[in-house]
Amino acid sequence: MSGFDQRRTGFETKAAWNAELRFKALARRDKMLGLWAAAQFGLSDAEAEDYARAVARADLQEPGDDDVVRKLLQDFAARNLPITETWIRQELARLLPIAEQLVTQQA
Repeated sequence: MSGFDQRRTGFETKAAWNAELRFKALARRDKMLGLWAAAQFGLSDAEAEDYARAVARADLQEPGDDDVVRKLLQDFAARNLPITETWIRQELARLLPIAEQLVTQQA
């Protein structure tokens, strides 16, 4: 294998690793957001864990954060609790670096 091929393989491996870390960080962020929302809903610990997993799964429906935002808006509205899309997006942005740090520490 030539030096060029080795470098290419190294870059491809690093890109795949970074993509995996990004996916895990987004899932962790979504779960943390789900746990916060569950606390607002007054769910038990077991129910909160289930709800947080449901929020993380919601992010797999389509690219981007719109699916998570939509789920939370619907769930808050169903419980007659006020929340805005802006707040949810700000919370997603606030939680992402925390989730990235947690995932990186576990890697």
